[in-house]
Amino acid sequence: MAIAVAVFSSLFICSYFPLGDALSLNYYDKTCPSVESIITNTVKEAFAEDKTVPAAVLRMHFHDCFIRGCDASVLLDKDGNSKVEKSGPPNLSLHAFFVIDNAKKAVEAACPGVVSCADILALAARDAVVLTGGPTWYVPKGRKDGRTSFASETRQLPAPTFNFSQLQQSFSQRGLNLGDLVALSGGHSLGFSHCSSFQSRLHNFDTTHDIDPSINPSFAASLQRVCPAHTKVKNAGSNMDPSPIMFDNTYYKLILQGKSLFSSDQALLTSPSTKNLVTQFAGSKKAFYEAFAKSMIKMSSITGGQEVRKNCRIVN
Repeated sequence: MAIAVAVFSSLFICSYFPLGDALSLNYYDKTCPSVESIITNTVKEAFAEDKTVPAAVLRMHFHDCFIRGCDASVLLDKDGNSKVEKSGPPNLSLHAFFVIDNAKKAVEAACPGVVSCADILALAARDAVVLTGGPTWYVPKGRKDGRTSFASETRQLPAPTFNFSQLQQSFSQRGLNLGDLVALSGGHSLGFSHCSSFQSRLHNFDTTHDIDPSINPSFAASLQRVCPAHTKVKNAGSNMDPSPIMFDNTYYKLILQGKSLFSSDQALLTSPSTKNLVTQFAGSKKAFYEAFAKSMIKMSSITGGQEVRKNCRIVN
């Protein structure tokens, strides 16, 4: 079926997107009508205390959906000796799980045993974008929570070092196209990255270049000061862009200037079609917001769970 997707920013945009039968916009209308306002209030409270929360929640949702679908498997804690997704190297820097815990506690008080952790995370990710000035969209609901989580599967996550063909394959395996790749990469508008995610571009890049030649030289020099070779400073790194708590289209402008942090960001200029989208989004926040909202609905509709957890950290 097709639903109207309203995207709000400074402008109102209306578009259409085909939605799978498993999810619906009115899934909780009778069983938990206050679910969205409860989650929004929880995210707002967390953001007031910690400005890094929106970036963390959005990244958490991405990392959840790319492994076994959007089933909240990323939220599960270690059970005995088995290592879960949280323990996988790409997820060691995930944080703000308390936001989902708090939202789940508040939702359970209002509607016990009804709302999945996967839906809470999808709604919280939308709220995180809105709170930082980005678009809003109607989130389809009805996801179930998964019972399986393996650290080894986090190798499937797209890495900041990926080239264009690796990115294309990673997204296509999940039913996402090149337009989705460019739009969803705009999530890098928010947050902070540790040196380890981009250090390979700054030192001994290849046999002929010490520094990745696609990086703006002055930008590379500033990054080298923050991330010298073999740095042991645990929290050294850089903001993803100059406005790390504001969701906007600056990310795309930086790519065109050779000032993006990751190889995977700069790789978006490799293909004419993705380069055209980067240029379009750099020139139009409206175009980016509309594309981002549509691609978020598409990505968050990759489902795979089986139950509604009572506690987001453990299976029932």
